[in-house]
Amino acid sequence: MRQAKKLWSASLLAIALPLAATITSVATAAAADVHWVASWGTAQQVPEQDNMLPAERWRESSLRQIVRVTLGGSRVRVRFTNVYGTTPLFIEAASLARAVAAGKTDVEAASLQQLKFAGRNSVMIPAGAEYYSDPVNLPHTAASDLAISMYFKGEPVRQTSHPGSRTNSFYIKGNRILESAWTDAGKVVHWYQIADVEVQAPRSVGAVVAIGDSITDGAGSTTDGNDRWPDQLSARLIKEGAPAMGVINAGIGGGRMLRDGTGPNLASRFERDVIARSGVTHAIVMIGVNDLGGQHRNGDDVPEARKKIIEDLLTAHIQLVERAHAHGICVIGATITPYMGSDYYRPNASNEEDRQAINSWIRSSGVFDAVADFDAAIRDPAQVERMRKEYDTGDFLHPSTAGFRAMVNAIPLPALQKCVIRQ
Repeated sequence: MRQAKKLWSASLLAIALPLAATITSVATAAAADVHWVASWGTAQQVPEQDNMLPAERWRESSLRQIVRVTLGGSRVRVRFTNVYGTTPLFIEAASLARAVAAGKTDVEAASLQQLKFAGRNSVMIPAGAEYYSDPVNLPHTAASDLAISMYFKGEPVRQTSHPGSRTNSFYIKGNRILESAWTDAGKVVHWYQIADVEVQAPRSVGAVVAIGDSITDGAGSTTDGNDRWPDQLSARLIKEGAPAMGVINAGIGGGRMLRDGTGPNLASRFERDVIARSGVTHAIVMIGVNDLGGQHRNGDDVPEARKKIIEDLLTAHIQLVERAHAHGICVIGATITPYMGSDYYRPNASNEEDRQAINSWIRSSGVFDAVADFDAAIRDPAQVERMRKEYDTGDFLHPSTAGFRAMVNAIPLPALQKCVIRQ
C-alpha cells in the first residue's frame, strides 16, 4: 500500500510539474506583452501656507480627488506620495472609482472599489517614500475622470501637494471612501499626496511627460476644464487617431530650471518627474522664462550675469537630454514663449535678446531629438517679442486656452510615435 501511494504521488508530480511549467510560461509570456504606463500624473512640491489643506480637513476626514487619465484600460494602480513628508503618512483607507464628471463629488457606484496595499486596507508610507496600491480592475476609456478617495485620522506633519491642480478636490468628515455620493462636501482646488495613476498596457504604448513652469502647469486654463496644453495634446492624439500614448503634466507654477522657487528646480526633479515614471518614452521640456525674468526682476542682469545664466541654462538642457537618453527617453525641446509687456517681470530689450538667443540654440543646436517651436506658434508677427492678442490671457505672460491649442499644433506628432536616440 505504501509503495502504491509513492507511485501515485510520483504520477501526480509527473503531471503537475509540466503543467505548472506551462502555466508559468504562459503567464510570463503574457506579462512580457504588457507593462505599466503612467496615464495621469503630476509634479510634487511642499505647498505654501495658503495652499496647505488645514489640519481639521485631515482629521477623521475623507479626501476625494478627481483626475483625468489619458489612456484607456482595465488594470489600474495608484501611486501615493509622501516624498516631502518628514514623518510617516498614514492612509487608513482608500478607494478608486469612475467619477460622474470633473468638478463633481459623486462617482459611479458600480465602479467604486476599495484599494489595498499588499492585501491590507491601510498603509504607512515612510517619510520621503511613494507607494503603489495593489492593482484593481476598473474598465475605462481614455479621457475618463477617475476619483481617488482617501480616509485619514490625522494630518501629515508636512504635506506633499500639487497646488496648481486647476481641478476641484473634495473633503468631508468621516470614512466616506465607499460612498458614491458626497452631498455635503467642501472643496479646494489642489491635489494632495497623489502622484500617478498607471494602467497596464501593451509594450508598444508609452508616455510623454510635459515638464516646465506655470505655462505647462496650466495658468490661464479653466478650472475643471482640462484644457491645459498637455490636456489638449492628449485630445489631439485621440482626435487624429495617433497611437495611444499617456500624457503627463509635470509643470510647476513659478518653476525654474536652475533655482528652487515655489517648487524644486527642474534639473533636480527631472529624475522623479520624467525618468522614474512608468512607461515614459518622451519628454517635452519648456523652461526658462522664470530664470530670465527673475534675474531681471531682482536687478541682477548685468552683462556678466546674463552671459552666465545663458551658459547655465544651455548646460542644464544638455544634462537633461543626456540623462534622458541614458534611459532610452527622447527629448523634444520647446522654445520659450514671448513675455514682453509682462507687469510681473517687466522685461527689457536685454531680456528679449537672451530669450531669442536661447530659442535659436534650441532650434539649431541638434541637442534635442525634435523641437516644438511654441514661440513661433503664438508670437505676434508684427511684434515678435509679444504674444498675439488672441493667444494672451491679458497678462502678456501666460497663453490663453486658444494659445495652448496653437502650441499643441506646433508639436511634431511623428516625433512622439517613435524614439530614436541621436548619436
